[in-house]
Amino acid sequence: MERQIKLFLKFIETEKKLSSNTLQSYQRDLKQFEDYINDNKVLYTHVHEKHIKNYIEELEKEGKKPSTISRNIASIRSFYLFLVRKSKVKEDPTANIQSPKIEKRVPSVLTSKEVELLLEQPKTEDLKGIRDKAMLEFAYATGMRVTEIISLNIEDAHIDESYVVCKNGNKQRTIPLGKLAQKALKEYIEKSRNILIKNDKEQALFVNINGRRLTRQGFWKIIKYYKEQAHIEKDITPHVLRHSFATHLLKNGADLKSIQVMLGHSDISSTQVYMQFQDDGIKDIYKKAHPRA
Repeated sequence: MERQIKLFLKFIETEKKLSSNTLQSYQRDLKQFEDYINDNKVLYTHVHEKHIKNYIEELEKEGKKPSTISRNIASIRSFYLFLVRKSKVKEDPTANIQSPKIEKRVPSVLTSKEVELLLEQPKTEDLKGIRDKAMLEFAYATGMRVTEIISLNIEDAHIDESYVVCKNGNKQRTIPLGKLAQKALKEYIEKSRNILIKNDKEQALFVNINGRRLTRQGFWKIIKYYKEQAHIEKDITPHVLRHSFATHLLKNGADLKSIQVMLGHSDISSTQVYMQFQDDGIKDIYKKAHPRA
């Protein structure tokens, strides 16, 4: 089975062009399933629906979340569809397996005033403050994931043309930069980054005080610090800025398809969760204007 998993991962990496994070998730899920069937002395070619159901029950006993179980099922299903196509097995044992229902959580979102208050906190009187101001402005202006932001290289930011190129695995998208983010980023690159970096070969856009690429944990700590400085009670993470970006765009008239492209969602259903935050005024207009409202 180990060899088939390697072949499968190679296949989806080449054909599906998935990100490294997604590939790692597939690998983890399949390794865990391989350990389970090995412990139960079942060959991967002899796995039936009952084995999958027993495995799901095992995951439930371990206290795994429905979202985790659903992802595991999806990974195993993709693997067995691959095996069917390669004639390694005759039937897909997951064909009749239903994934558990997952309740979509309402994203935590900041108000426009809270965003403004947060972005006002960094004082651009020193190198760190200039960087932090640029980073927060950039995160809210682009709605990018934290891993995407810290992975950016200096060449990805086209400041004069007001856009940034976001690369995620083999996929990439272009995101506009607003005037405030553009200004803050330009100041950071000209006045702060060039002094912070210790090696001219450093390509990272955002660097720490040691001049090396900023880490995910470093980014989180910076946001937490300014959240406390602003005395905002809500829990603020990089993802909350991403949610706020999408929600505020939608409220101000941006169409869902454009927001989907900017967020990098492969499925528009992931973007539709923000519809619940649309202004109540739209609902009132609908009720007054639609003949069957």
